[in-house]
Amino acid sequence: MKNEKIRLAIEKKLNGLVEANRGLHNAYLLIHSDKYNIHWNMAAGQTGNMSAHAGQPYHTASIGKAFTSVIIAMLAEQGKLNYQDPIDRYLSADIIQDLHVYRGKDYSHQIQIKHLVNHTSGLPDFYEDKPRQGKHFLELILDEPARFWTPAETIQWTKEHYKTRFAVGQGFHYSNTGYNLLGLIIEQVTSKPYQEVLHEYIFNPLGMRDSYLSQFSEPAIKSNYPVAHINANGREINIEDYRSFSSIYSGGQTVSTSEDLLLFMQALLENKLIQNKTLSSLQQWNKRWTGLDHGYGLMRVRMLPFITKYNAWGHLGSIGSFMLYNPVMDVHIIGNFNKTAYLGPAMRFVLGALRKISAIGH
Repeated sequence: MKNEKIRLAIEKKLNGLVEANRGLHNAYLLIHSDKYNIHWNMAAGQTGNMSAHAGQPYHTASIGKAFTSVIIAMLAEQGKLNYQDPIDRYLSADIIQDLHVYRGKDYSHQIQIKHLVNHTSGLPDFYEDKPRQGKHFLELILDEPARFWTPAETIQWTKEHYKTRFAVGQGFHYSNTGYNLLGLIIEQVTSKPYQEVLHEYIFNPLGMRDSYLSQFSEPAIKSNYPVAHINANGREINIEDYRSFSSIYSGGQTVSTSEDLLLFMQALLENKLIQNKTLSSLQQWNKRWTGLDHGYGLMRVRMLPFITKYNAWGHLGSIGSFMLYNPVMDVHIIGNFNKTAYLGPAMRFVLGALRKISAIGH
């Protein structure tokens, strides 16, 4: 009875948030805990003229970086690469040329794989950084929906439109450019396209049947529901209609469901993909912003200062997507608000949900 009351309170809050915010077209939330014996999967709002459904696939945004990072970790465990390897060992001369020039010095050959994985390369971010001139990249994506971007083209675009941030290893700067480079490294090491590796290494073994790389692959089983629409800079769009989103590639172009993302997080915890010591190495946290730390393709959210019981790790996306695990309560909380620049409100909602769940144990 108590659990059901808490579930209804969280669901009411989710519905109320969507109803009160015209910019939120839909929202998805899955809460799972073996400890508390709960599995609550819910949705609110609409996609087009259809009501949102808890089993609906959605664009995961940067949550996809966790997949890329784990594939790199798997290849490292197999001895096929090393985090200390210079990236020029795996990438063409055209990609490396003028990749990282900072204050007149070329650092391109000093970049190691680890610098890309933990965002310490100093490379700019083609997706979120402000270019020297012209439109932000998201505006280009929205204004030129038919344009297909290869990862090499996004890297060339980065060279032409952005400045490097710092010398290699001398700071932190979140970089989608760096993760597209990791995708190319994965392709070189495996001799397969990134999307094939994604399915072969993660989606297929874990039974993530609804997951795929948008514009590049298909899910194992076609969903009964359309991909949830997102609010991108005030426009309600279906990313499946925008070939231009191909540009995000190995930085977070995956489509998935809450249930599939839960399978992934459970697999990490149960060492089905990588060893426990490898997972621990990915959790070498460095402070990024207040309340948010970054590791090797994973994030830790410190929900409240000086109170650790609500801390959770996993990954977030800029559209208010989240895939998090709270170890103190043994709670997975996964979902998406599908709105650009909605990460802050999304985390406030997650904290509120965790606070409600904490009452189960009392």
